[in-house]
Amino acid sequence: LRLRKFLKQAEYKYNVGIQDLVFKPGRSLTEFMDFRIFKGLFQLDMLKDIRKHVAEVSSHPKLKAILEFPVLFLGALPQNTPALYSLMNYADMSLGTWYPMGGMNKIIEGMVSVAKEQGVKFRTSTEVTGFKYSNGRIISVLTKGGSFTADIVVGGADYHHIDQKISSPEYREYSPEYWEKRKMAPSSLLFYLGVKGKVNNVLHHNLFFDYELDQHAHEIYTDPTWPTKPLFYASAPTKTDESIAPEGCENMFLLMPTAPGLSGDSEEVREKYYHLMMDRLESYTGESIRDRVIVKRSFAYSDFKSEYNSFKGNAYGLANTLDQTAIFKPRL
Repeated sequence: LRLRKFLKQAEYKYNVGIQDLVFKPGRSLTEFMDFRIFKGLFQLDMLKDIRKHVAEVSSHPKLKAILEFPVLFLGALPQNTPALYSLMNYADMSLGTWYPMGGMNKIIEGMVSVAKEQGVKFRTSTEVTGFKYSNGRIISVLTKGGSFTADIVVGGADYHHIDQKISSPEYREYSPEYWEKRKMAPSSLLFYLGVKGKVNNVLHHNLFFDYELDQHAHEIYTDPTWPTKPLFYASAPTKTDESIAPEGCENMFLLMPTAPGLSGDSEEVREKYYHLMMDRLESYTGESIRDRVIVKRSFAYSDFKSEYNSFKGNAYGLANTLDQTAIFKPRL
């Protein structure tokens, strides 16, 4: 009953967030002068932290960890995150986690198809190197493949990269010192695995909470370091969609949250955590998996930087703390 009440409250926050907050541009405080928002201010639990809110539901450590785990990716410890973000629990547990048959790339293919129908042209593998300005406005985008004129430019890349690397110095909004003070969401260490044969005793989604959440969270936010006893997520999408692997094989990936900006992202370090996670996965499933891995790719801090120009190698952007939300976000 307490969990149902918790999710009902989370549903209200989710609906207010989606309907009244998410699509506001975040340019002025007046955007939030909305009677419904003020009326429901206390229901949004802006002044209570998620840890206290979860404690009202259960004292069981596993359930508490499950309910607190999603906020680990927001950029702060559960005790420093507003209970507003229980809306993530509603999205996960009530609305469910959805998967596009054929793989996550099907979403991209669908968006590209719709865009092309509307006349959009895509220039892939074309790195943007700068902008050309006139009277303080961008009039063209400079790339390694030439320049492209535009009436409006929408920057969807990393905030820091656009401001500090692409924009001309005289048009940069912020100083390097400003960016160094920003709180970033975690980075991640991922392993993409192709396994010969099926893996038993796993589902599409698997959370390994066999160690304390607090220690891992502390090593992300309070004392950034490579985790001692990491929690991790293991996905086996072939349990839902067998088309994404050769017949009789398993498509899997492992994800371990890490602090952004960590040094020492070497193959040796990656292998250490690969075996830490695989030890626990094999112990749980009761079968050998490593000797059946026929495809293995890793992706971590340095890859987020090189592939996405991600500031400090973060995987999720700016931390979603109140002092970096809405009107407090950087403006470009």
